[in-house]
Amino acid sequence: MHKKENLWTLMSFTSMAESIRIISLQWQILSLIIALLVYFPIVSGSFFKPFNVSYDHRALIIADKRRMLVSAGIHYPRATPEMWSDLIEKSKEGGADVIQTYVFWSGHEPVKGQYNFEGRYDLVKFVKLIGSSGLYLHLRIGPYVCAEWNFGGFPVWLRDIPGIQFRTDNEPFKKEMQKFVTKIVDLMRDAKLFCWQGGPIIMLQIENEYGDVEKSYGQKGKDYVKWAASMALGLGAGVPWVMCKQTDAPENIIDACNGYYCDGFKPNSQMKPILWTEDWDGWYTKWGGSLPHRPAEDLAFAVARFYQRGGSFQNYYMYFGGTNFGRTSGGPFYITSYDYDAPLDEYGLRSEPKWGHLKDLHAAIKLCEPALVAADAPQYRKLGSNQEAHIYRGDGETGGKVCAAFLANIDEHKSAHVKFNGQSYTLPPWSVSILPDCRHVAFNTAKVGAQTSVKTVESARPSLGSKSILQKVVRQDNVSYISKSWMALKEPIGIWGENNFTFQGLLEHLNVTKDRSDYLWHKTRITVSEDDISFWKKNGANPTVSIDSMRDVLRVFVNKQLSGSVVGHWVKAVQPVRFMQGNNDLLLLTQTVGLQNYGAFLEKDGAGFRGKAKLTGFKNGDMDLAKSSWTYQVGLKGEAEKIYTVEHNEKAEWSTLETDASPSIFMWYKTYFDTPAGTDPVVLDLESMGKGQAWVNGHHIGRYWNIISQKDGCERTCDYRGAYYSDKCTTNCGKPTQTRYHVPRSWLKPSSNLLVLFEETGGNPFNISVKTVTAGILCGQVLESHYPPLRKWSTPDYINGTMSINSVAPEVYLHCEDGHVISSIEFASYGTPRGSCDRFSIGKCHASNSLSIVSEACKGRTSCFIEVSNTAFRSDPCSGTLKTLAVMARCSPSQNTSDLSF
Repeated sequence: MHKKENLWTLMSFTSMAESIRIISLQWQILSLIIALLVYFPIVSGSFFKPFNVSYDHRALIIADKRRMLVSAGIHYPRATPEMWSDLIEKSKEGGADVIQTYVFWSGHEPVKGQYNFEGRYDLVKFVKLIGSSGLYLHLRIGPYVCAEWNFGGFPVWLRDIPGIQFRTDNEPFKKEMQKFVTKIVDLMRDAKLFCWQGGPIIMLQIENEYGDVEKSYGQKGKDYVKWAASMALGLGAGVPWVMCKQTDAPENIIDACNGYYCDGFKPNSQMKPILWTEDWDGWYTKWGGSLPHRPAEDLAFAVARFYQRGGSFQNYYMYFGGTNFGRTSGGPFYITSYDYDAPLDEYGLRSEPKWGHLKDLHAAIKLCEPALVAADAPQYRKLGSNQEAHIYRGDGETGGKVCAAFLANIDEHKSAHVKFNGQSYTLPPWSVSILPDCRHVAFNTAKVGAQTSVKTVESARPSLGSKSILQKVVRQDNVSYISKSWMALKEPIGIWGENNFTFQGLLEHLNVTKDRSDYLWHKTRITVSEDDISFWKKNGANPTVSIDSMRDVLRVFVNKQLSGSVVGHWVKAVQPVRFMQGNNDLLLLTQTVGLQNYGAFLEKDGAGFRGKAKLTGFKNGDMDLAKSSWTYQVGLKGEAEKIYTVEHNEKAEWSTLETDASPSIFMWYKTYFDTPAGTDPVVLDLESMGKGQAWVNGHHIGRYWNIISQKDGCERTCDYRGAYYSDKCTTNCGKPTQTRYHVPRSWLKPSSNLLVLFEETGGNPFNISVKTVTAGILCGQVLESHYPPLRKWSTPDYINGTMSINSVAPEVYLHCEDGHVISSIEFASYGTPRGSCDRFSIGKCHASNSLSIVSEACKGRTSCFIEVSNTAFRSDPCSGTLKTLAVMARCSPSQNTSDLSF
């Protein structure tokens, strides 16, 4: 052994304390170096050697080279800045080359002329983090974004500009749109973030899915498309611009596809490449709806088919969906979570097997990239009635010939056996096999080798050393409730402040609120005679509030007592009421639950009431409410006084809430809680509440609503085969649509975190709990006939020809989330195991050493590989039988910074 003085020899000759001091110092120095390496490019603004981007009919050309690009959609305001780096790195780890995001006008210019580029809207910081990771950026300026975002991303003040009409040849709109688009392009240019400046931005987008609504605007719509393109090109950004779903995109703008499948898409010019700007890998969710799920096999099939048939740029919408914090969710009725069934879930955890299966797919596509960029077009070969091959051949960049092939079986039901280049291949139904060398299968979209992760939601463990006396955790039925110490405050019903006003007639909701609040109070005086009372008694009837059309929520009060509520989107409202003789206060509370974000003429959609509004059932006939004098009050008193903030909540007159208090409507509640130990994402479980909004330390975590989804529509088993649609493979039927609400850890203090809720319909805050979410269970299940690991294709032995890829055994790969290790192996069987994840059982054939082999390879490590072969398990448990390795492992928080990964 050499007498080299390293860390290990130092530990041999120094005390344990001195060793720890040295290790600590080394970690500090290493951390400082890493921080400087990360920080330097962020402050300098230079991430790449400056390069240009152009395109031909085949692909984007980056630094004079055609590229096959995979893009990951991440919306920066749907996460916190502290989450951005991890999301970007996990996207890169998953095989992404590009990050894609919209730009959210309403967040950046909430008040006309007043810009916001801080916090979750720090766009420059987000772009710099992308650059520092070595990824590119596709920036979709729009500025209409749809995105299930409030008002489609438009600031609500825009609708108040005289004479304005959105998204058409309208001068007031074009003036504001050009001003904002120019602002963003100038901001990126000044920060040196375009590729020709050494930044990550390789492509921009103007407008968004305008082709869906263009006909509604006639000739002015066509003129607007030309103007938008000309305006964008005139800004001199120096990168290509795209328009998605825009078949009449002008010559110098690339038209792109959005949808579940885009393998048949062709741009409107043979000089433009085939781009897929939105690959819908899931779907959004409405309150009262079930949860969407798009199978990984179908998603991979769609992507493989896209590259097979000539596509060159594909973006996952979404790769990370995130959270609609505050009142940013669109509408009507989109929930606070924007999980989207994306490869990274709402909290930034990997959704497996989707994330891992797509990672393998991207690796296979990258292996094909030399051939894909070398060929101007594929060679097509029919292999069967529903089977076909596309072959790409050409001269490689380093010399020699390159070849890659895609074999597809588009039959929805049957596997197919095909002959290709003299060899036989079996293609599962609705699948694509990828052959990077035109011979060996590297990947098949229907064969999932990636692990499955089972998310576990656990009651929060208090932080070590927590001494908060305000949090009193109650344990009942193994549930940790947040606190048994709650304060309450009644929200006034009706007009509460001096800033109200009176007007003859019913006003449109948004014209009054300007979307500063969901809530608008309307109050009028109704005088009831003795004759009216007698008339109602005689006929056994009650008067009724009748409104032709309303959205989203209407609550009707008489003399501050709730008569009833109506929920719907532009539905007729009929609500019986009871009056007493004499003067009565009729109160109407209109509420929005996300403004319309899609469709033509958004500026006209509005909120509140449409059509006639009347009181029916009076002796002398109906009463036209539009002719009454109404007093208006915007918002809630608690909102106006900001009692949800750390600075202002103590100024309110809170009272102690008794544990046996009956649920009440229009109540404010507050308590304090400590931050759970560890690094796992934190959520509030609000299943015990009704409908309202929640804040933590003044941060608005969003609307909540305990509304049950329909009982029917969810399938017991999800069949990936056949075309996907948003109602296929849904889950969570008959359960509340959303009960858990993300609280980013960066919004939390170690202890005494202020939680404030406004509850509209009545709930029990004592049953609220704080929980953490993690991928606690991992499962892997791989046949010994599965294709070799994708990483083996890039090893020197394979590249220089000393290893045949056919000689490489498949693997089960397990990996915990960061900060966790594999703490135990719950099940392992090499042989013929039965069942699926969390329900495995040993079959007739089983290697008795399975558990010990897997445990030795994995326990205590963040990740591990287990070869699926007789060699790895030192024997053949059943000769002549096709064997499988099935493993179930548990991940737990790490206690050691030196955990191993293999």
